[in-house]
Amino acid sequence: MAKYRRHLPQLDGGRFLTDSGLETILIFHHGIDLPYFAAFDLLRDQAGTETLRKYFQTHAAIARDADMGFVLETPTWRASADWGNQMGYSKEALAAINEDAVALLEEMRAEFETASTPMVISGQIGPRGDGYNPGEIMSPAEAQAYHAPQIDVFAGTGADMVTAMTINNVNEGIGIAQAAKTAGIPSVIGFTLETDGHLPTSQSLADAIAEVDAATDSAPVYYLINCAHTSHFMDKLNGDEGWMDRIGAIRANASRCSHAELDEAEELDAGNPKELAADYRTITDRFSQIKVLGGCCGTDHRHIVEISAACKEAA
Repeated sequence: MAKYRRHLPQLDGGRFLTDSGLETILIFHHGIDLPYFAAFDLLRDQAGTETLRKYFQTHAAIARDADMGFVLETPTWRASADWGNQMGYSKEALAAINEDAVALLEEMRAEFETASTPMVISGQIGPRGDGYNPGEIMSPAEAQAYHAPQIDVFAGTGADMVTAMTINNVNEGIGIAQAAKTAGIPSVIGFTLETDGHLPTSQSLADAIAEVDAATDSAPVYYLINCAHTSHFMDKLNGDEGWMDRIGAIRANASRCSHAELDEAEELDAGNPKELAADYRTITDRFSQIKVLGGCCGTDHRHIVEISAACKEAA
């Protein structure tokens, strides 16, 4: 049974942490061959599950030691039908792997949660296609139909919410939000941004948020900025505009490189954890509604430690 689905504690105030760039950590730090960036595939055996367990233990311990809440994100960014089919997973096997991912995080919560460090479990949703390239854009109805099976599985588990990561077009965001609303589970929509602070479709973040809210009766509990360096979007954040109140989380890249450059990179660019944390502090000082802080491509536990130290006192 979900612990926080009816009332998400990150909405009550105080900073929450979340994890960092899982897939880039697995590939570049652990040397793991990760087809399609599909971290969920590690859950197929004990060795892979232990690798994921250690990753989450490291990050959850940072939050516990800092006396901060934490959002545990399932490693299921690629665990939807099209990607699962490419990897030989049946519909039933894919549903089971999503359930196993939640079960692993329930173990993490039991191990690390305290009265002052609530730990929320989120079922992670990824884009149907490439996170950087919109490609053939689905209609909202098509997106809802595609993502509903994974979201319905999460709704039947102990997951408190679902979070969509690296969504690059507004139609897919609408479809995911509608599917979650129908399933009765809170949703967060995370948009990929380019170096100009816009979605890969060239739409502004402000317009994307407004369009999803208008189409779904403001179904997402908040929005997430992810898969872009802070320098790519800081100048687009305007506190005088109402859409800013809808942004509740940031998961920035470590690198200032563009997505095209990151795709070609053979070595990991971990950036500067202290500088990234300082940017987070600048943002959270200006926008107190941004409560959940983590990382995306190239970040690891070092970035989360620095973000924690920089932003906890601003809570």
